[in-house]
Amino acid sequence: MSWTDERVEKLKELWGEGMSASQIAKALGGVTRNAVIGKVHRLGLSNRGSGGAAPAEEKPAKPAKASRSKAAAQPKEAAPAPEEPKPAPVMRTAPVIRDASQPRAPGLPTPEEQAARATLAEIEKMAKKLDLLSLTERTCKWPIGDPTEESFHFCGLPSVAGKPYCEHHVAVAFQPMSTRRDRARAGR
Repeated sequence: MSWTDERVEKLKELWGEGMSASQIAKALGGVTRNAVIGKVHRLGLSNRGSGGAAPAEEKPAKPAKASRSKAAAQPKEAAPAPEEPKPAPVMRTAPVIRDASQPRAPGLPTPEEQAARATLAEIEKMAKKLDLLSLTERTCKWPIGDPTEESFHFCGLPSVAGKPYCEHHVAVAFQPMSTRRDRARAGR
């Protein structure tokens, strides 16, 4: 299935009307709910209109999904039964998405993290600096540097049997569960 201009326009129209991704997928035919969601996000349509009307329009579709046998027996223009209480509108906020290309906000490293960074810096000086095609089962596959830069390489030191890394990187990568729990508790 390809997204033609006509299908994209129909998607925008149905999305603007408040239809769910599943409903839009059925209306368009030959496309999955996930494909509709992906296209909606790529088009920047994730925020439905202005005001609080969109969340209220989405809610009645959920009970209809749960009771498909009732929906099939009733004509499409039938209103929901008056005895059903309407759910309160849900306030939705857009998720905060961090730009992965930017560094994380600085935080104070723990003494353990500082020691690990110093150790890693020393290990990187010993690295054989192999490229991806030079790696074997017996070489350390610890990545060093930014993959988007020319200077990016892998450690390349002899790996520990049964592990992908050398003895130094194994100590960093494979930590006992108790150490991780203790560090998590200390960060709270």
